[in-house]
Amino acid sequence: MNLNPRRRTFLLATAALALASSLAACGQKQHWDLDNVSAVLANLKFNLISDTGQKVTAADYKGKVVILYFGYTHCPDVCPLTMAHLAEAVKELGPQGKDVQILMVSVDPARDTLPILRAYTQAFSPQAIGLTGTPQDIEDVAKRYHVAYQLGKKDKSGQYVVDHSAAIYVFDKDGRGILIGSDLTPVPSIVHDVKQLLAD
Repeated sequence: MNLNPRRRTFLLATAALALASSLAACGQKQHWDLDNVSAVLANLKFNLISDTGQKVTAADYKGKVVILYFGYTHCPDVCPLTMAHLAEAVKELGPQGKDVQILMVSVDPARDTLPILRAYTQAFSPQAIGLTGTPQDIEDVAKRYHVAYQLGKKDKSGQYVVDHSAAIYVFDKDGRGILIGSDLTPVPSIVHDVKQLLAD
């Protein structure tokens, strides 16, 4: 096919521009809205009991992006706010949400019985599961992720608050620790980062 010089120059320039754009896209690094702590965050690992009474480990959630949170059902503010944010993020993912698992480890096993924990997590999202265990089991997992928690003094009715860290930890589909956020992390930021992990 014979092309006039002007047409040939135009086509070559267009091809070069397309190639440059493609190479640039290939070289782009992922942008995270949450903090990328993959260099220091421990991989997902635990031996606990799910809110359905089953013994579970990290292996049971392999293949899903896992969002791990430590809280308790009697929490007056931070826990329900965080769980609501996580639930909304999963909902906004649409069909992709089925590949995300929210895990809430109870830091109040004495009051968070399995039925209470189950009702609490399911009230937020079908993709949420509560985890519990012996006080030692929970302490071991908390230490792994540098989570601090402390039971407050009981009032006259025997109720108390539990002061605890409010971080959320995000793991990729192979259980590798990647990101950390907080109760203040906006829903769009969670959605953005989880989508990238789902695409990997």
